Formats: sequence, C-alpha cells, structure tokens
Amino acid sequence: MKFRKVLAFTAAALALPLAAPALGQQPTLHVGATVTDPQGGTVGTITAINGANLTLRTDRYDIPLPVTSFTATPNTVLFGMTQADLNAAYERAQAAAAQAFSVGSILRDSAGVVVGPVTALDATTVTVRIDANVVRLPRNALAANPQGGLVTGATRAQLVAASVPAPPEPAAAPAPAASPTPGH
Repeated sequence: MKFRKVLAFTAAALALPLAAPALGQQPTLHVGATVTDPQGGTVGTITAINGANLTLRTDRYDIPLPVTSFTATPNTVLFGMTQADLNAAYERAQAAAAQAFSVGSILRDSAGVVVGPVTALDATTVTVRIDANVVRLPRNALAANPQGGLVTGATRAQLVAASVPAPPEPAAAPAPAASPTPGH
C-alpha cells in the first residue's frame, strides 16, 4: 500500500514539469522577445507578429520570417542561424529579387508553369505578357524564384482570366530616304 502511494506521488511529481508548458509558463513568441541562435548569440528582436509570420529586427534589417522557424524554450526564443548568417541570407535574397524584377524575367505560376515574360515594371506593379494578352500584377504578389525569374501564388489560368489584350506594338519607323548624290 505504501509503495503505491510513493509511486503515485512520484508519477505526479514527474508529470508537473511536462504540464508546465501547457499551463502557459513557457515563453511564447511575442513582440519584444530577444531571439538567440543555438550557441546563445543574439540574432535579433521580434518587432511584429502577423498571423503565420513575424518580423525579426537584426542589427541591420527587418526580416519577415515564418513563425514556424522559431522555437520557444523555457529560457529563450531560438532560431537556427546566427545573426551574420541570417543577414547574409537576406542580402542574397534581396539581390536575387532585384535581379528577378527586371524586364525579360520569366514569371511562373504556383505550380511552376511558365506564365510569360515581364514586359514592364514600375515601383508598384509588374506587367507580364501571356500569349497575346497582358496582366498587371502588384509587385508584392510576386517573389523571386530560386530557379530564376519570378513566381506568383496564382495559377496561369487565373492570370489568363485577369488579363487583357496586349496593346499593339508600335510600328517601326520608316528608314530614312537616301540622300541624293551631288552632281546628279
């Protein structure tokens, strides 16, 4: 009988640390939390949480990242990269995006199907030719494709449905007339 009481008490005592996170005592991701790498170095501070994404401020950048990239432990919020590695990865992604957002880049849809080439862009939109049509998309609806060019979350069929006939190409200027030769 005494053995059962000791066993029940021991089981209850062992279950307490396991129940603590469920009671909300484990830190969670929150604005202002300092994020560290596995070696304990500071990566940055969480400055915003928007649904499935958060913004992490490093020493140089405000970087949007998925919440699932972080692990809250009893002592800290962990991220799998050092601050220097994250800054470098962000710089590479920004350079790839800058190169991808250019006239001639190829846009692919969510399944990887080629939609068409970028024919024009400005500060907020990108125009893409789809066969004999064009579609104008907001820049923030596109991302650099790791395989090159751009990618969108829409399907080619959705983009075709939203497209309009392309304006006619400007006519080529006529060749200048030959100048008369002197003495003729």
